[in-house]
Amino acid sequence: MVMRIGRVSGGQMDAGRMTAEEIIRDVSKSGTRKVKVAITDIDGVLRGKYIHLDKFLSASQGRFGFCNVVFGWDAADVTYDNCKYTGWHTGYPDAPVQLDLQTYRKIPWDNNTPFFLGDFVDENNEPLSICPRNLLKKIVDRAKSMGYQSKCGVELEFFNFAETPESLHHKKFRDLDPLTPGMFGYSILRSTYDQPYFSTLMDELEAFHVPLEGLHTETGPGVFEAGIYVADALEAGDRAVLFKTAVKEIAYRFDIIPTFMARWNTELPGCSGHIHQSLWDQSGERNVFYAENDPHKMSDTFRHYLAGLMHCLPDILPMMAPNINSYKRLVEGFWAPTTVTWGVDNRTASFRVIPGSMKSTRVETRVGGSDINAYLAIAAFLAAGLYGIQNKLELKAEPIKGNAYEAQAPRLPNNLYDAAQKMGQSKLARELFGDEFVDHYVNSRIWEWNQFRAAVTSWELERYFEII
Repeated sequence: MVMRIGRVSGGQMDAGRMTAEEIIRDVSKSGTRKVKVAITDIDGVLRGKYIHLDKFLSASQGRFGFCNVVFGWDAADVTYDNCKYTGWHTGYPDAPVQLDLQTYRKIPWDNNTPFFLGDFVDENNEPLSICPRNLLKKIVDRAKSMGYQSKCGVELEFFNFAETPESLHHKKFRDLDPLTPGMFGYSILRSTYDQPYFSTLMDELEAFHVPLEGLHTETGPGVFEAGIYVADALEAGDRAVLFKTAVKEIAYRFDIIPTFMARWNTELPGCSGHIHQSLWDQSGERNVFYAENDPHKMSDTFRHYLAGLMHCLPDILPMMAPNINSYKRLVEGFWAPTTVTWGVDNRTASFRVIPGSMKSTRVETRVGGSDINAYLAIAAFLAAGLYGIQNKLELKAEPIKGNAYEAQAPRLPNNLYDAAQKMGQSKLARELFGDEFVDHYVNSRIWEWNQFRAAVTSWELERYFEII
């Protein structure tokens, strides 16, 4: 992925050039009587609903209510018993949501229904601290206060199956039929075989203002990788979150089910969620990571940023490895890092420095899987990098040459419980994100761990049922 200056054609540029009044007028004249609105929950799942045009027009001038249970339950809609923000003790009231009119899009597979993202606010009309999109906005503002703007490009891998929601549940998620057989990365044949689906993804995502720089098959049966065009950090988060839901909605028409699980099969590599990052001056014309005379094209600012990433990573790992399955991907030899390392164009390290021109010099963060909540992952990396700049941290480790799995380097926590406990006890994490967010997020991860710990798995049945 090449980092380019400015927003690209087909991105949010159209809405960004319109005033609020022009957007409202465009929606009013669209001929529709409904608008779709959505927020992202703590797991990165898009939650939303249709509202009547008249309600949208009213909400566009203020706020509307959205049940706050979306921050009080897990991905399976089971309510937490260990979180302060909401629960049976609050009665799950509505919380105010403010629409971001600059996220205006039309959904091409839904008769061009207008669509908007929203942000939660608290009782004082301040940004709700546990709302993922608000957290990213907070860190973006921190970068601006330091004189920087961040640009990000997100790459997501996903497996595809010739299944339906009904067949998935009928089969109990076992013995599923992958879209294509075998291992065939970068296959022209496979993309031609599935051409209607493949082309529709490219075309309709472009129309939805989630433009793809590339889409190709990866190594594994039915697996694709999509590179989403670079944008400023908040827009990159929006695009990544919308991409996952959009792909699933488009796939329904083809009787295909995609999954963004970090790793769905023991025998196959997992699905990565790599984030390419660079910092620019406020004009957007100068990449402050770039130094022409450095051997790796790395400026001092870039080195401080990278040092911050490495320093903070163990304390904030749950923000890019958010669930039980995430850690099944973070194992040696499966294209996912297990140590706190960096290298120059080295895909076995946690942080891959990509030297290039003023436009393209950047760092690729390779820790996250496709199961990331992109708002939280981008916020985590950006906050860590800025911390390194603020504190002028120095790179203590040399770049890894060769296999980073064999490096004598700090190892990352290898399960969600250990990672969440470390984050909860981290003064650094609380400095970066605030107590309210850290407490809520860590407790939600501990909840996830406890749900897993209480479950009897098929592995246990197959191993112990008859023999023990």
